[in-house]
Amino acid sequence: MKRASLVLSLVLVASAMAGCGKSESQTGGVTEPGVAKQEETELTVLLDWYPNAVHSFLIAAEEQGYFKEAGLKVKLQTPADTNDALKLVATGKADLAISYQMQVAISRSENIPIVSVGSIVRHPLNQLFVLESSGVKSPKDLEGKSIGYPSVPLDESIVKTMVEGDGGDASKLNFVDIGWDLIPAMTTKRVDAIIGGYVNHEKLLLEKEGIKLLAFEPAKYGVPDYYELVFTASEDGLNKNSATIKKFLEAAAKGQEYTAKHPQEALQTLLDKQNSDFPLDPDIEKQSLETLLPLMDAGSEGFGSQTVESWQAVVDWLKKQGQLRNDVDVEKAFRNL
Repeated sequence: MKRASLVLSLVLVASAMAGCGKSESQTGGVTEPGVAKQEETELTVLLDWYPNAVHSFLIAAEEQGYFKEAGLKVKLQTPADTNDALKLVATGKADLAISYQMQVAISRSENIPIVSVGSIVRHPLNQLFVLESSGVKSPKDLEGKSIGYPSVPLDESIVKTMVEGDGGDASKLNFVDIGWDLIPAMTTKRVDAIIGGYVNHEKLLLEKEGIKLLAFEPAKYGVPDYYELVFTASEDGLNKNSATIKKFLEAAAKGQEYTAKHPQEALQTLLDKQNSDFPLDPDIEKQSLETLLPLMDAGSEGFGSQTVESWQAVVDWLKKQGQLRNDVDVEKAFRNL
């Protein structure tokens, strides 16, 4: 479930993390004469990918001053390898990381002391895409057809579950390892379907290329309606800094509320601050944010809220798929602050 479709060049080294959790007074902040110095607690937050529409709420929280109001100085970082984010948090090299609910569960089964502290995207973005010309009308029609996937066992499990949930025979599927060349595999019709692409990114890019697609949501075919993205912290970091992390989540929630009410302004701020090494397509990001906002809405529960039922469903499914080394106590896998 990890996003690795680009090799990220922003190298995240331990020295860059040395200020995790330090106050402004500890980091050499300069105060003008006669002005009382207000300490700000630094938090290093690792993103799941390069900054894009899904991170608009964080950029908004910074731009609107919500982090500053909470007494926080937040450093948003993109790790050189997104696979390393959870390990960096677990070892105290970063305070928080955006990761995936299923990956958190798998990590805990491997005794990595990671805790999910808030949901971000509450429903799967990773969906099964098929060419409209393939003749596939539902997942069971994939029997005998080729499905491209990016070397991720979880993606295989998702497709098999969907096909079986639709009444098909998963043993008749033809999986083709295409790495992360998801878009070329579809544009050249090398495969009939792909898994591992996101409905708010790859689907939009393919449609811009004139490729007509059908998308099937995993949760409609037997896969748990899992949280695609979550905020994570280490057990130790959470025990020591729960108040600070709570302040961060509250400020992030304000950023999300602002983004939902002012999507154009929030998106423009993202575009204005984008990394020149990873230029964004304004039209794609606009469509992406329109897709994301309903999937990030927790309704009356509040942004970031999580449920035991969601975690239990994910753990049970992963266990059935043989993805967990050890049992996972769902009560310890997440915390609502």
